[in-house]
Amino acid sequence: MKKFFIGMLAAVLVLSTFFMTRSAMAIESKILEFSSMIGVPRPFTGATNAIRGLPGGGLPWVIGAAEGKLKANGELEVAVRGLLIDPNDPTAITRGLAGTNPSANFKVVVSCMSKDANGTAVTSNVSTDLFPADAMGNAEVETSVMLPQPCIAPIVFVTSPTGSWFAATGN
Repeated sequence: MKKFFIGMLAAVLVLSTFFMTRSAMAIESKILEFSSMIGVPRPFTGATNAIRGLPGGGLPWVIGAAEGKLKANGELEVAVRGLLIDPNDPTAITRGLAGTNPSANFKVVVSCMSKDANGTAVTSNVSTDLFPADAMGNAEVETSVMLPQPCIAPIVFVTSPTGSWFAATGN
């Protein structure tokens, strides 16, 4: 009987540790991980076809590579390479901006579907501080944002300092 009791106690301790560890991992878990983004294409430039309240950059943008992750606690990492105004866009060519990054700084906006205090569905956009981008459209940020609870269907945008998006998660 004593061995049975000790065996049961050991099993309970092992299971308790397992479930507590799983619970802690869930709190720190990734809610979004990505290895691609899409530059803003026409017809999403400007405010006419804004996504979740964010207008597209004034000209089409392209991106060479991107990766990042967003954790449930708001930790955010984003790296972009070659985020540039579309080199083939006729308007950009005419203006002499094709294939360039005229923005010295980017910021990231995380957009979530959430609910307000009354339980009504809302779009909640939270942003990082500005971070530097080089002339070739390369930039990285590791920071934290205050996510709404819940944060459903998050989209990560790389934007201008004023919040017009240049790239978004998706493909």
